[in-house]
Amino acid sequence: MPPFEKKKKIITYGTFDLFHIGHLKLLQRLSDLGDELIVAVSTDEFNLGKGKKTIIPYEQRAEIVSNIKCVTKVIPETSWEQKIEDAKKYNIDIFAMGNDWEGKFDFLKEYCEVIYLNRTEDISTTKLKESLKTFSISKSEILKAFDIIELLRNDLK
Repeated sequence: MPPFEKKKKIITYGTFDLFHIGHLKLLQRLSDLGDELIVAVSTDEFNLGKGKKTIIPYEQRAEIVSNIKCVTKVIPETSWEQKIEDAKKYNIDIFAMGNDWEGKFDFLKEYCEVIYLNRTEDISTTKLKESLKTFSISKSEILKAFDIIELLRNDLK
């Protein structure tokens, strides 16, 4: 790409708890819109303020998202208000979210293009959490399973 051509930057925000195929497909579709994809992952504290409790801690969720090959950069989402600041700071061309947020971020149109993409049908973190409730597995047991997966992953390196 010649040096005078501006790279198109996209930003999205999300919790990305219990990372699933819907998350991956959304990130892939977002990356197709430009050259750089910045993902703001909601911190545990911010989620608690929204009344959301995550299963996977922020540090692990951020690491998972940062290792998706179409993601250029991961930043923490710590407040609702930071979106305008981020659009300016990172020279964002496109702000994009799933269509379950349709219209909620139109105030950003003053700073960048705003796009709402269709969600992957029949999959969501909320549905996954609901199905987990039918099992008698505690959060600590689930986290132990993730620790085991991490150990296995390190053994394969």
